Amino acid sequence: MRAVRIAKGGYTISSIAFCIAGFLLLLHPEISAALICRGIGILLIVCGGFKICGYLSQDLYRLAFQFDLACGILAVVLGLLMLFRSNSVLHFLNLVLGIVVLTDGLLKIQTAFDARRFGLERWWMIGGAAVLASILGILIIIDPFGSSGVAGAVMLLGAALLMEGLLNLYVAVYTIKTEKQHVRNERD
Repeated sequence: MRAVRIAKGGYTISSIAFCIAGFLLLLHPEISAALICRGIGILLIVCGGFKICGYLSQDLYRLAFQFDLACGILAVVLGLLMLFRSNSVLHFLNLVLGIVVLTDGLLKIQTAFDARRFGLERWWMIGGAAVLASILGILIIIDPFGSSGVAGAVMLLGAALLMEGLLNLYVAVYTIKTEKQHVRNERD
């Protein structure tokens, strides 16, 4: 049970960090690409570590962490590349981040359907936010602003990070349950 609380806390903290990063990029799109790359790299490493920890925990519903071993390892590897090889990664930063956001959004759509099967009433909120995150991931990949609209592309990335943070925060709060919480909810 302690591992679930640690994983839930870490998932919540990393989700809030993604929200803050998204807000910063929305408010200050002039931030340098290298700084963005390194900052997101650190976030991915931390988030990946918490995802791996969450997968190894004993979450009651097993909804929030069901894909997190592979996703956590991928996040850590991408984060390390972004942190230590930022010059190489900058050339395809939009593609990498777009794929990460799109993949997480698509996996969260499946989580929403699984939550519905479990009888969680607000499953549709997870699904709606996951669809929005997936759309933002696609937009980041196709880069509608091109090289001429750097500020627009950074703001789109900020919106995607904010949506990812909100989506993951909602999933963490709403679907990660311990046996103790489940028994308490059944009594109420």
